[in-house]
Amino acid sequence: MRRSQTTKLKSPSKSAPAPKGVKSLGSLGDGKRVLEIEARAVLALVDRMDNKFEKAVDLLAQCKGKVVVSGMGKSGLIGQKIAATLASTGTSSFFLHPAEGVHGDLGMLARRDALIAISNSGETAELLQILPYVERMGIPVIGLTGRMTSTLAKQSDVALDVSVSEEACPMGLAPTASTTATLALGDALAVALLQKRGFKEEDFAQFHPGGTLGRRLLVRVKDLMHAGADLPKVEESVSGTTAMLEMTAKKLGMTTVVDQVGKLAGIITDGDLRRFIQGGGDFTKATASVLASRRPRIISPDDLAAKAVEMMERFSITTLVVIEGDRNIRGVIHLHDLLKSGIV
Repeated sequence: MRRSQTTKLKSPSKSAPAPKGVKSLGSLGDGKRVLEIEARAVLALVDRMDNKFEKAVDLLAQCKGKVVVSGMGKSGLIGQKIAATLASTGTSSFFLHPAEGVHGDLGMLARRDALIAISNSGETAELLQILPYVERMGIPVIGLTGRMTSTLAKQSDVALDVSVSEEACPMGLAPTASTTATLALGDALAVALLQKRGFKEEDFAQFHPGGTLGRRLLVRVKDLMHAGADLPKVEESVSGTTAMLEMTAKKLGMTTVVDQVGKLAGIITDGDLRRFIQGGGDFTKATASVLASRRPRIISPDDLAAKAVEMMERFSITTLVVIEGDRNIRGVIHLHDLLKSGIV
């Protein structure tokens, strides 16, 4: 039975009535209900994961061309995100609009490609129209559908079930839980694929050179450290006064201390000097050897600058000594350097 087209006007200050058959819980309650429904939809996918998922990942891993993702409407928008995730994690991928595909864009497909086709009903006409061409090209198809008896499921090399028991939309009309489930499964495919290919942090950085993420993944300690004439360094035998002057000149609040052969023996920080004085000591009469902390935190010049940030946060310090091999000092990296570079 069709609903009446008559709508009773209400004051803007009052909430609109809930759809027929669904009681509104208020904005907060309705919002929580949506999240609960969508969370259940994603969790339900876990129990349906089987060897079909593994076969789908294998097909993508064996693809020598590009992974093409296609879908109409909301499924198309989800497909665009899946294609973007694949591309950013090392899998050459792009989105093909099926309607534009049947009007000339099928030339974008090549024989060595693989296709991820998305349709909740599995009967989307525009998507089904491109399948015969895909089959003639010998392109494997991974179907993401909510109906495993659909045409798409039957014509796919691997069909993955993204069905949901209910949509979060109270009328059951707007794709909500179903698109969330599809997106989650797409992420699962992308992550399983990058693991299978041994995709590493360094590889990820090559696809994200811009912004904070790029800096965190590309910048090394050696790119930011103070070295050469800018490196604060004194020998163990010098006086505390000499050590303090070196710290003042290099403006890092610390100095490295080296032994007779130039190897790292320790560091002296502003805090070391303060504690020595508070303990009744006269730093002008002490040597750098006496003032030095003997177990400074160290890092390699080839380590990511992001690792330096993590170490400084973990140990509540502002500097790390950069060494190579057996206590060979290469530089010092300071928290201010990391802040200026945008790593933090």
